[in-house]
Amino acid sequence: MSILLKNARILTMVDGEGIREGDVLIDGDTISYVGEKAPRQDYEKVIDCEKNLLMPGFKNAHAHSAMSFARSISDDLPLQKWLYDKIFPIEAKITPEDQYHLSKVSILEYLSSGITSCFDMYYNPMMMAKASIDTGFRSVMLGTATRYRENVKTMVDDYKAINGLNNPLVSYILGFHAEYTADEGMLIELSKAAHELHSPIFTHTSETPSEVEACKDRHHGLTPTEYMDSLGLFDYGGGGFHCVAFSKHDIEIYKKHGLSIVTCPGSNSKLASGIAPLSDFVAAGLNLAIGTDGAGSNNGLDFFYEMRLACVLQKLLLGKSEAFDGSLALKAATIGGAKAMGLNDCLYLKEGQKADIIMIDLSRPNMQPLNNIEKNIVYSGAKDDVKMSMVGGKILYMDGIFHLDEDIHSIYDRAQQITDRIKG
Repeated sequence: MSILLKNARILTMVDGEGIREGDVLIDGDTISYVGEKAPRQDYEKVIDCEKNLLMPGFKNAHAHSAMSFARSISDDLPLQKWLYDKIFPIEAKITPEDQYHLSKVSILEYLSSGITSCFDMYYNPMMMAKASIDTGFRSVMLGTATRYRENVKTMVDDYKAINGLNNPLVSYILGFHAEYTADEGMLIELSKAAHELHSPIFTHTSETPSEVEACKDRHHGLTPTEYMDSLGLFDYGGGGFHCVAFSKHDIEIYKKHGLSIVTCPGSNSKLASGIAPLSDFVAAGLNLAIGTDGAGSNNGLDFFYEMRLACVLQKLLLGKSEAFDGSLALKAATIGGAKAMGLNDCLYLKEGQKADIIMIDLSRPNMQPLNNIEKNIVYSGAKDDVKMSMVGGKILYMDGIFHLDEDIHSIYDRAQQITDRIKG
């Protein structure tokens, strides 16, 4: 379908390009024109943007979509108690079919928050792949092997199966849950698989100081990053989630391998894990992305909240209001996430890129006056400002209405039935 988005303010996220006014033309799933006035032709659909802002959709670079079941059932606990006493026992009751339905709830929330793709880490990744395809959402699935569940062979099979679908909405990358839920034999096998497949590897890492110290005790004084590097896990890239308790040497290793850091300020704040040194990461030239984590540790999957926290927590950490500019958070929420996820055709709003576009309603009072639209998005923006979310040239959410093939209330009802069963 050809869609003309006319009369818009346009933020391409290309370095050095400010906001301009004009039109965006979409043919199929790809942006074919961005400029002052689209070429004259017959369009199948024309939308007057009324000077509202078009920009690339947010990329949620760390998510556990099926964990919508855990929203508000495990609050106010420290990380290890939250994980081992609450989450793991309930997760053991979830079936692959449950994951399919639970993931749809999170996809709805992503779309209403302007998120057009996610980096999803959970068991049975084919279920999230199916949920993404069925809803038209874009997802990169990630392995989550532990010494308790899954294994490297399962991940390699998933890698081949999901990437073998040749569906532009879904792909798969190798990963594991964390150093403290792995054993060395598994990690050595995973490193071999990454070298054979030339695949990046991502994992939770250095989420708390106590996690780092425990790793040092197990592995002759090595931090999780140093230990993983010693096993060759990052030879084909990848990165880490959280990265709160990072040393200077950890940062050097990430820079050496060109790894991405995905910060989750909402989840880390709620679990009192700490504040990641984002300013140090940016100063070192690392690719920085943002994630919501799952609904169990964060509750809300709101990217405006995450961007704002990323900024203000750095200011508090360093005692400097200039410590982390709002533009850095906006870049991390879009370009940084796309780079981490390997979505190189979803970086910008420009010709040849995928039409993963959101529209921000600039007529809302929290957006007025229009002194600095980019800073408004970060510091005063809210989910209600998202007027449209488009993925691959298809409008999936607009003006508060989801445009899916399934009634959203049936999605909610099914998720509630599942949650009631597994809580029992």
